[in-house]
Amino acid sequence: MPWKETCPMEERLKFVVEVERGDYSIAKLCEIYRISRKTGYKWLNRWRAEGFAGLVERSREPHNHPNQIPEEIENSIVALRYRHPFWGPKKLLARLQRSEPEKHWPVQSTVGEVLKRHGLSCKRKRSRRTPPYTQPFEHINEPNDVWSADFKGWFRTGNGNRVDPLTILDSASRYLLRCQAMVKPTMVKVRCIFEEAFREYGLPGAIRTDNGMPFASRALGGLSRLSVWWTLLGIIPERIAPGHPEQNGRHERMHRSLKQAVAKPPAPNPRKQQQAIDRFVQEYNHLRPHEALGQETPAQYYRPSNRTFPKRIHEPEYSREHIVRRVRTNGEIKWKSKKIFLSEVLIGLPVGLVEDDNDLWRIDFGPLSIGMLNERFWKISPI
Repeated sequence: MPWKETCPMEERLKFVVEVERGDYSIAKLCEIYRISRKTGYKWLNRWRAEGFAGLVERSREPHNHPNQIPEEIENSIVALRYRHPFWGPKKLLARLQRSEPEKHWPVQSTVGEVLKRHGLSCKRKRSRRTPPYTQPFEHINEPNDVWSADFKGWFRTGNGNRVDPLTILDSASRYLLRCQAMVKPTMVKVRCIFEEAFREYGLPGAIRTDNGMPFASRALGGLSRLSVWWTLLGIIPERIAPGHPEQNGRHERMHRSLKQAVAKPPAPNPRKQQQAIDRFVQEYNHLRPHEALGQETPAQYYRPSNRTFPKRIHEPEYSREHIVRRVRTNGEIKWKSKKIFLSEVLIGLPVGLVEDDNDLWRIDFGPLSIGMLNERFWKISPI
């Protein structure tokens, strides 16, 4: 039977759930899962007759074992695994212990054996481990110290629409603040999603992203219109080094779970895809235990920021050592009778220049140092 080489049990469960949902015909789903219609109807009939147990391969093992755990306990483990097919023994055990602490649950290794016995355990390919990148997370101690944001790789829904999921995560609690499947991710729409998050949860201290649009640009200081707006709100835009996604490893790990849950098979249209994403967000935040949080859920750890979204955004202020210049409509500033191009993303906003060395002036935009002005050659260079 040509089920995909992930885990036959997971594929069967996803297949029957998609059939019951009714978004696709049985024939179409059999084509997607690359199985015959005879095989598809066999597992669908077993599912409807026996429920979860009908999807398990018929076992030839003895029905009784000398060290067998109580049937009620085993059934609870198996049932929870069916509801959360991507959870391992550690997360399953933590969830069961929290929901029913009065019961005597087995150890983690026994839970793993139960999953193997029921065909619910899949071997993973061993990957080479690299040392974790810890430097960017040194100042992440509390919720809202740093949020991270990224676009999950785009894919197409069943009707051919391209969707780009925008994800916003609190780095300390792993709380998924936003996960929005965007059909046309323009800067205006992205800003609206961030504003909704700011109004609901308050402002973070910093937001960490990669170097792509709309988070960054090739302008001076790597600033984009979005990151300029963040800076005016008192949020520091942080960017990982190009080609080093491990510097935002917590976000990348969440993306892996998101892909497992909603990308295959894709929903028939963007609206259905967003519904699947919303179900994932609910589970990820409120049900799924996280090892780094002591097997608590992100919702148990996260709390909104004390910094609320302001009614009015103020321009940055500078010290007495700064000489302030306002960026003109063509992106230039006037400095000692000369016009020097700075950046179009800062049009209308004040920047501060402070003397750094002979003929060198550091250019600041709020708390950010974005470039150096060399008076000898009248050139601006990035820092």
